[in-house]
Amino acid sequence: MKSLMFGAKSVAIGTFRALRMLQPEIQISGFLVSSLKENPRKLEGLPVMELAEASEKFSAEEKRKICVYIATPEIWHKQIIESLLTFGFSNYRPIDSRTEAEWMEQYYAKMGRFPSLHSLPAGKETAKFSIYAARFYKDKKLEHPPVFPNYVSSILLGCDGNSDKTLEDEVDFCDNRGDQISTKNPDFCEMTAFYWIWKNRLPYIKDYVGIYHYRRMLDFTEEDRKRLLENKVDVVLPFPMIHLPDIREHHGRYMREEEWQVMLMALKELYPEYAERYEEIFSGVYLYNYNLILAKKEVFADYCGWVFPLLFRTEELCVLKGVKKTGRYLAYMSESLLTLYFLYHKELNIYHTGRLLFT
Repeated sequence: MKSLMFGAKSVAIGTFRALRMLQPEIQISGFLVSSLKENPRKLEGLPVMELAEASEKFSAEEKRKICVYIATPEIWHKQIIESLLTFGFSNYRPIDSRTEAEWMEQYYAKMGRFPSLHSLPAGKETAKFSIYAARFYKDKKLEHPPVFPNYVSSILLGCDGNSDKTLEDEVDFCDNRGDQISTKNPDFCEMTAFYWIWKNRLPYIKDYVGIYHYRRMLDFTEEDRKRLLENKVDVVLPFPMIHLPDIREHHGRYMREEEWQVMLMALKELYPEYAERYEEIFSGVYLYNYNLILAKKEVFADYCGWVFPLLFRTEELCVLKGVKKTGRYLAYMSESLLTLYFLYHKELNIYHTGRLLFT
């Protein structure tokens, strides 16, 4: 009996391609979604079906036998399982972020692309980390929060726009101290943490600086910390996510096209050499999502010195042109710009690891 995959976005696409390469005996015959709205009707040459439609297509016995791989962010798994059971699909396998990371690591290794940090030999010296886990006062409380290592500090974002100061006692840092852009948090999101660290913390950091989220982190072990200096690693990013038909699909979901066009105007104005590579990079399918990063502090500083003038100029031009902004538009842009920056800089020694999600 063939299998189905629940999901039709980047997690499902990556999981499908990894399964097809690593476990070809598993025959995925189609994709399931709750609704076809904003989803394609075909993906990877296979049909995309609404769950209700698929329920009518298969007999009760077939639905009990078909294995449904749930390939979406884990925050939706419980709801999806309830829906599957309602429609008679009782054989399912949720793909958690750790499994997804392991499969994508193997997939990219076979492709010979996006090399894994875990593949490097370990040295004797342990790199010094300073990682900041970004929080926001409206963040949903997690049932299973991550247990961060002692090199991870917490930073509360949007402090200048929040009259409730109780959370400030629960974190190590706030984004409204020193040189900061805390009031811009509604549009910049975790980028106010990037800015604050860049302007206020780099003198106190020895080797590597990074950004996590309150529910997302990179998959590092103590052994990995001994790989960084030994192999002169410049930056560690999560394995890229796959977007179809290309990575413009990502920003197309989260902002208006006129906002994106304003950013392209700013890019051509400030960094024409990057604008020349834009079409090549953005016609690809690989996106470094979520603004998760660990980098040498010099690399982090160079990136911030590049991205913030571009974001500020985009913001300025949107105001001048009367462009109606979408909430968080500059944060979503920054995910794509991080991809542009690091795919542009081929001279950097870039390695990858998994992106772990907690619910």
